[in-house]
Amino acid sequence: MSYKRLGDYIRVVSNKNKDLTVTNLLGVNIFKNFMPSVANQTGLDLSKYKIIKKGQFATNLMHVNRDEVLPVALYTEDEPALVSPAYKTFEVIDEEELLPEFLMLELQRPEFDRKAWTYCDSSVRGGLEWDRLCEMEIPIPHIDEQRKYVALYNGILANQKTYENSLEDLQTICNSYMDTLKNKDLEPIGTLVESVDNRNSDGSITNLLGINVKKTFMPSKAKTTETNLVKYKIINKNQFAYSAMQVGRDETVRVVLYSKEEPAIISPAYSVFQIKKDAKILPEFLMLWFYRPEFNRYGWFISDSSVRASLDWERFCDIDVPKPDIKIQEAIVTIYKTLEARKRINEQLKASIKPICPVLMRGVVESMECETVEG
Repeated sequence: MSYKRLGDYIRVVSNKNKDLTVTNLLGVNIFKNFMPSVANQTGLDLSKYKIIKKGQFATNLMHVNRDEVLPVALYTEDEPALVSPAYKTFEVIDEEELLPEFLMLELQRPEFDRKAWTYCDSSVRGGLEWDRLCEMEIPIPHIDEQRKYVALYNGILANQKTYENSLEDLQTICNSYMDTLKNKDLEPIGTLVESVDNRNSDGSITNLLGINVKKTFMPSKAKTTETNLVKYKIINKNQFAYSAMQVGRDETVRVVLYSKEEPAIISPAYSVFQIKKDAKILPEFLMLWFYRPEFNRYGWFISDSSVRASLDWERFCDIDVPKPDIKIQEAIVTIYKTLEARKRINEQLKASIKPICPVLMRGVVESMECETVEG
């Protein structure tokens, strides 16, 4: 095995969408993945865009010098898609000499990006010319060796996908069971919770948080000083923060359960509430109900018609929620916690897969170097 000129193994393909049969417009990001295009498609002439099919590559040769990355991706879907006419689309000439999947492994190596950067021109855009890309040399082992590396990588991907699919099953179970409770044992929120108003009077807490439309806490963007931190409300573990504003505009009821051990502070415009001691409802179960799209839609429906489109505290407290047996609540919360833990593991798995490409290709390069020494 030796390094071979890339241009001897690939060729440009340029099929325009002349009959407008394809409408799925994609871009390529610096992580070497396809993504939905951010282009404004209003009045866009899609006949000028290039069709990309399964097994073909798309690359954006502009800004390689600036980003120090060659945005390139292998298209793996059965249905064709469109990419910008400014992209280069290409394919492997002979898959008995070079597998597209093996080439993509090479293209994901940081070493390849660094080398591509050195091949860029000195223009303002710092582009990489097609001819210069073709001049680059890559290690190409025997086709059987390529198949082994590709099979290993695909096996890892398949395992991650299987794990991801199991998350969908858990999510379905959780959603379906929650749906069966929507007309059973209903009680107004106000009978289950009580308002809390503890202020940061000594200014000792400085972790200031806000609430977003995804119902998660986030660092607040508010400009504060040490003197005005005393006005902010303290929120403790298993307490909720609620923002009554913009419910009608955002079509989302912004309410979040705080789960950290260390207390934080939130805007004095927010409400803080907690479960009453004798309410017999788990805060995690109540939060699961708040996550439901139906809860958001109903909150939007009953919000007022003011400029802020608010859902005031009294109306919020009038909304009915189910209160099943505590054992049922515990079972659903356990499923949900398992689901969330597995989601985190899945994200870690996905994050660990990409670095595997350089490791695999390092094995190719090292085996090539050993063959050269022995020769």
